[in-house]
Amino acid sequence: MVLDLDALLYHYFGTTEIETLDDAAIELGLEKLGTAFWTEREPGRRFALWALLHSLGEAPDPETAFKTPREREAAHAYARAAYRAEQS
Repeated sequence: MVLDLDALLYHYFGTTEIETLDDAAIELGLEKLGTAFWTEREPGRRFALWALLHSLGEAPDPETAFKTPREREAAHAYARAAYRAEQS
């Protein structure tokens, strides 16, 4: 499965350049994205939505967000990798 970041941004925020949006538009996009995450059933797509929320600083804690240990560990591993990338 391939998910396109630009397509996700455009779908939830109406633009690929969310830094150009005002606070209300960002909040609305985050609300839509969060709703999509909590209602998504397909694990790969659900993880991609969580990763996008994480990159925007709005991801729920992996312990609450994911049911299986495998999914939680994948989320923790992603968060660690994102943190390391941010630090370098």
